[in-house]
Amino acid sequence: MTTQTTSTAGSEVDLRRSLRFGARPGRPSMVTWAVVVVLLAAAPFMLNNYQVSTLSRMLVFGLLAISATLLTGVTGLPTLGQAAYFGVGAYTAAIVARDLTAIGPVQVVLAALMAAVVALFTGTLATRARGVPFLMITLAIGEIAHSAATSWSSITGGSDGLSGIPRVIPLPGMDELRLDGLVYYYVLVMAVIAYLLVRALVRSPFGLVLRGVRDNEPRMRAIGYPTGRYLLAGFTVAGGLAGAAGALLVSVQRFVSPGDVGFSVAAVALLAAIIGGVGSLPGAMAGAALVVLVRDYIGTDLGGHGPLLVGAMFVAVVYLLPQGLAGVGAQVRRRIRWRRTEHPA
Repeated sequence: MTTQTTSTAGSEVDLRRSLRFGARPGRPSMVTWAVVVVLLAAAPFMLNNYQVSTLSRMLVFGLLAISATLLTGVTGLPTLGQAAYFGVGAYTAAIVARDLTAIGPVQVVLAALMAAVVALFTGTLATRARGVPFLMITLAIGEIAHSAATSWSSITGGSDGLSGIPRVIPLPGMDELRLDGLVYYYVLVMAVIAYLLVRALVRSPFGLVLRGVRDNEPRMRAIGYPTGRYLLAGFTVAGGLAGAAGALLVSVQRFVSPGDVGFSVAAVALLAAIIGGVGSLPGAMAGAALVVLVRDYIGTDLGGHGPLLVGAMFVAVVYLLPQGLAGVGAQVRRRIRWRRTEHPA
């Protein structure tokens, strides 16, 4: 019995370590941020409508990847259930847009609140587990949400989904956004606001406690922190963020179906978080952008083999970039210093 318990605890520690390999990736410099901001602002002037729509979906899945990073990288709880809260937010925003108001921020707030409530309810069970059991529970939550979206036809439209959703209005008194470029700017502003809020949360004392629980939960519990409550709070916040991302997806595609709640969406969120560098918020955004680019854009030119290419890319990143995309800069600098040391001028 003791041996089995020790083995289970060891496997959980190994899983945490394997998913925490990028816990301290490098941070982008101010120059990098300036280049990213300029490119994002100028994108609608350089891209066609389909490319702009793809860029909007990158931002949406970037927020979803950040919600997965909050659990996987910051809290140490690898998850496959974020698609459930993403779907709750998407369906809530679609119903609000159709029956209540087309004002986008109202949809986002209500979607985030509804997703957070569902996350609080389900997290009460999920956060009692750790490691592989937690991963399996979150996977089950995602599958239950997918089944509910398919079978609850009176609310979700069943397998046909919800369509005919009005165009989004960014603020009261403004006109609806008819151009893809304007919708992109709306999604970009909302994504930046959400990103800054999450960054402030991660750097707050609350975020530090979550990192402490991730690194050594027994010690945090021993010094008086109610770790279970902190994990449940982190789980709820991550669910609310995933719900906000779902609301923005509805603003982009004006349609939602059970396919937006499925396992493939949850896998994309976790893959993006790991490829970007687990624990890094900018890395999660970059990872999501790369995954969506390969899956939805490059993959269409390869006969629909985008998922295969995403899988190969994931394996390559795990072996070649231990800290993910967020660690590329630091890895290059280390190699340059090594070359200078081994081969001085």
